Amino acid sequence: MLCRIDELKNKQVVCVKDGCVLGFISDIEMDTQSGALTSIIIFGRFKFFGLLGREEDIIIPWEDIKVIGKETVLVSTEPPVYLREKGRRMV
Repeated sequence: MLCRIDELKNKQVVCVKDGCVLGFISDIEMDTQSGALTSIIIFGRFKFFGLLGREEDIIIPWEDIKVIGKETVLVSTEPPVYLREKGRRMV
């Protein structure tokens, strides 16, 4: 399956360990020397409508990506503490 970076940005990310929705891909990191993608980034959610800043960004290494589907990316990474404490995050 071929996928453009623009299409990758709008995919929902789900953790296969507990089914937690981590969010949507906001950005990617790539190695400019080799041209390889190194990780995907999910921006942290806003605290109190953005007035108090954001949670930390979630950076998922490329090796933790298991499946890239049409609408969803499945990853095997530990969800951040704030998502584990509150259960599944509704996006």
